[in-house]
Amino acid sequence: MLGLHRLRQNLGTLFLLIDKPLVMIKNLLLIALVCTGIATQAQVATCCNISVNDQNHLLAMDESFAKTHAEPLPFKLENERGSMITFKTADGKDGQAYRVLPDTQTTKVVFMFHEWWGLNDYIKQEAERLQQELGNVTVYAIDLYDGQIAATTPEAQKLMSTLSDTRAKTIIAGALEMVGPKAQVATIGWCMGGAWSLQAALMAGKQAKACVMYYGMPEQDINKLRTLNCDVLGIFGTQDNHISPTVVKGFVANMKKAGKKITVHNYDAVHAFANPSNPKYNKEYAADAHQKALAYLKARFKL
Repeated sequence: MLGLHRLRQNLGTLFLLIDKPLVMIKNLLLIALVCTGIATQAQVATCCNISVNDQNHLLAMDESFAKTHAEPLPFKLENERGSMITFKTADGKDGQAYRVLPDTQTTKVVFMFHEWWGLNDYIKQEAERLQQELGNVTVYAIDLYDGQIAATTPEAQKLMSTLSDTRAKTIIAGALEMVGPKAQVATIGWCMGGAWSLQAALMAGKQAKACVMYYGMPEQDINKLRTLNCDVLGIFGTQDNHISPTVVKGFVANMKKAGKKITVHNYDAVHAFANPSNPKYNKEYAADAHQKALAYLKARFKL
């Protein structure tokens, strides 16, 4: 711990002497923590109090984490039911999402967040599937990468490790502005998107009705969790060495301290067990988790 403290002091002094963008400064700190081997991922989150996005940056640079994600097989969604839309954001750069509309107008919306691969056709297909199963709900698969999609692990590592916290939150804020103050908002996401599912629910304030997290990095700031307006459904794998059972237990404890409700379903599976492109994809567990998520969303939307 003392070594980590001195490292941070030295890095802080160095950062004052160089003119680098903030994202580079954060990444340099994360790289230093990884290379020195001073702290595990969970310890870094605790002692450094870094943001969830920075923790995602750290995971992206972890080769053992990268190896848990098989590169997705080529896939082209045919006969698309949805369409890509754009919306305004506060920084002047349009955000985009794949929107799947119901047959009748509704104020119920789901924000879906992609894995580190980006908004590819697999996610679009999942958006169509969820909308069809829920019924009178509009699903928006939010693009956090501004049109960039990774087909290889190095590409995914680059996109996830350079995703700006400010830009991601600006995109989510723009999506919330687009759907309007009367919208009832549920969120769902996997891996990196699981982390952003919770962050989006926090940003939605009183509009948040439900939050589903598939093996995503949780928020650890209890004061932030106190502002959450909905309960959380967490789906995790007990063989996940990164979003580990220890991390999950800590999240559950923090939610309890914040006075919030969380339901966790743990599966004897690895990280990304619900992703069909993963060699260790577990069809049975994925189907069970999906049904639990579907029942949860229907209950919160009163469908």
